[in-house]
Amino acid sequence: MDKPRDQEDTAVFITGGRFSEEFFERWPHRLTFEFGAATHAGKVRPNNEDHFAVVRRRRTNELLLTNLDPQRVVLTDDSAFALVVADGMGGARFGEFASRLALQRMFELTQQATSWVMKYTGQEVLQIRERVDAYVQEMQATLSDYVAAHPATAGMGTTWTSAHLLPPHALIVQIGDSRAYLLHDGELRQVTHDETMAQAFIDSGMDPDTVKKFRHVLLNSLGGSNDDVTAQIHHLQLEPGDRLLLCTDGLTEMVADQDIAKVLEQNSAPQDACDQLIALALDKGGKDNVTVILAAAAEPKA
Repeated sequence: MDKPRDQEDTAVFITGGRFSEEFFERWPHRLTFEFGAATHAGKVRPNNEDHFAVVRRRRTNELLLTNLDPQRVVLTDDSAFALVVADGMGGARFGEFASRLALQRMFELTQQATSWVMKYTGQEVLQIRERVDAYVQEMQATLSDYVAAHPATAGMGTTWTSAHLLPPHALIVQIGDSRAYLLHDGELRQVTHDETMAQAFIDSGMDPDTVKKFRHVLLNSLGGSNDDVTAQIHHLQLEPGDRLLLCTDGLTEMVADQDIAKVLEQNSAPQDACDQLIALALDKGGKDNVTVILAAAAEPKA
């Protein structure tokens, strides 16, 4: 089944022109971020199969020696952020292990990478799909190799939804059905597209109410029996006041989108909003593990 057109926002790559025009960021737009995150096992499951992480990367410059006037030398630091939620599956013990293993492997790969993307420029866009595929295939191989060595873990896997924040840009990567939402000017929009059998039926025109029983059947995940794992990639340009939410289906199965939007609008502090979303999911039944990460964008203080 064909993917919706908006799932490959980075497929239209920049071509032609001088290398310098694609390599340098001509008009940098600065944003600052405040983060919140929370997770809970819920009221039904004995343990939490979700894992999450929020990471800041820095690139710094320090002038050691020069005969230039130090007052005329301007050196700035760059910061980028990585946000990840992973929802494990395959039984309580193995699902928890799968999501943890995926995040641990991502951290290892980050240390081994020869370079980090710190700015969103034309030259970097050319490499984004290849970089994402490289990470995905390495994480998939790690889970597959573990299952091969430990047959009792067959069937374990995990969703993966991450955001790489390169102010003012955000690159969203999704595998499975953990979602990313953007709240902009009071309107909440689901950025990602659920990769479930139920959603595939809905996309083909079937009534959503008749396919609910298939909503937990994943068509794409890290681990499992399918080695051909391909991630969705979405590009967003953030503005001051925007809020980017990553969450597992323990939230979206319990809480309607309009209620999520209300919580994000009513709580200025991202951590307060995350805590309230968790509480709301529990109040609605808490039938699954629930994890949320919220990034709030703002203008830098003078």
